[in-house]
Amino acid sequence: MSLMVSVSGIRGIVGDSLTPIVLTTYAQAFATWLHRQRSGVGINLSIGVPKVVIGRDTRPTGKVILEYVQAVLVQAGCNVVNLGMATTPTVEVAVIEERADGGIIVSASHNPLEWNALKLLNGLGEFLTAAQGEELKAIVASGDFISAEWNKFGMAIPNDGYNDIHLRKVLSLPVIDVKKIAARRYKMLVDAVNGAGSEIIPTLCEALGAAELVRISCNGSGIFPRPPEPIEENLVETQGLTAYHGADIGIVVDPDVDRVCFICEDGTLFGEEYTLVACADFYLKHRKGAVVNNLSSSLALREVARKHGVECRSAKVGEAHVIEAMKAVQASIGGEGNGGVILPDVHYGRDALVGIALFLQAFADFQEKNPDKKLSDFKRTFPEFHIAKQKLTLPENANVGDAFSQLIAQHPTATPITIDGLKLEFQDSWVHLRKSNTEPIVRVYAEARTKTDAEALAHKFSAALQRMV
Repeated sequence: MSLMVSVSGIRGIVGDSLTPIVLTTYAQAFATWLHRQRSGVGINLSIGVPKVVIGRDTRPTGKVILEYVQAVLVQAGCNVVNLGMATTPTVEVAVIEERADGGIIVSASHNPLEWNALKLLNGLGEFLTAAQGEELKAIVASGDFISAEWNKFGMAIPNDGYNDIHLRKVLSLPVIDVKKIAARRYKMLVDAVNGAGSEIIPTLCEALGAAELVRISCNGSGIFPRPPEPIEENLVETQGLTAYHGADIGIVVDPDVDRVCFICEDGTLFGEEYTLVACADFYLKHRKGAVVNNLSSSLALREVARKHGVECRSAKVGEAHVIEAMKAVQASIGGEGNGGVILPDVHYGRDALVGIALFLQAFADFQEKNPDKKLSDFKRTFPEFHIAKQKLTLPENANVGDAFSQLIAQHPTATPITIDGLKLEFQDSWVHLRKSNTEPIVRVYAEARTKTDAEALAHKFSAALQRMV
């Protein structure tokens, strides 16, 4: 299995493609890049040494890898703030609060348990930009790494206080009325898939006034009881438990807590695509501004933006691309259709805590005017679209570019967008085909007004691509 290398870092199967040599190489290269950002050349104690915030999710391999990476950074002359087990957005917040030079998150997010990763942050607490990623790749290729002399090693400082800091930043948002949410006395069910959200998500729900809290897979063991990605096919049991326990709302996060989806009181999914839609619709009532999503996100957000009289811009898939577009248009809110919400007023990063707080506030506001209505009723207030998602495993040497050109030629009435794979836009529907940056697959997403039409569209283009390559 080959190592997956992207702008955001590296990921692979531990002991196969993600080896001690690979970890050392990239940690040393990152430390070298940080030193050069400060001095332009190498270690220069007169201007201080880089500070790096590190944290991990709950995967069984995470603790060892985190300690290993810490040792490499210290020996490369960096000071390290070690959060231990922490969510991805918590590490991002800590980079900002610490005024650190960068950060490393040990987490493979929703990949299977045998995977792990190093996700790299710059001094803004954001994933590296494309240009920064190229600089890092050049250092890796050169092998010209900084190694500190014995008396110039950095220091490692543990800090487990950032959960509280992160929670306070979210709860102190001016649009969040904790008393109003608490007044609804919601019974909430939380499924943290035994990941990094096992403690902080229930704590957030309690802080937001949950009258009763049902914890599902919140032991922090890192042993996933189901495939960890919070998508429809993986949530059947959690949906049933939400209805069984009589919860008003089910809340599901991924292992590193940058994605969240919700389950209605009757066990139906609110829909991961509608996390951002609902949050944006609420937030735009309080702060007007453009919204940004990625090319694989629902048309429902475009309709919400139109309702509020603001621009909706779509970026390439990937958090760094969405953030770049958000900054370009000074967006009020943005994110990705996989349940990732980005609110610049907290930080530029997908954050499930932000998503949960905004969503509960939006629901509480809805129920204040409609006290007898449930979450499933709230869902029906939004434009109805359905997304179908398929994955194709293709040969590594498959020429999908030629196939995309053929598909464009075969559909002259569609509007083609080629900045990120191929997206063909039709009236009230679209299909998006792109190679994944994190898995050796091609993703095929399609959206239409009905589930049947979306599935048919996805199947049609999946089959066509399979034939062409």
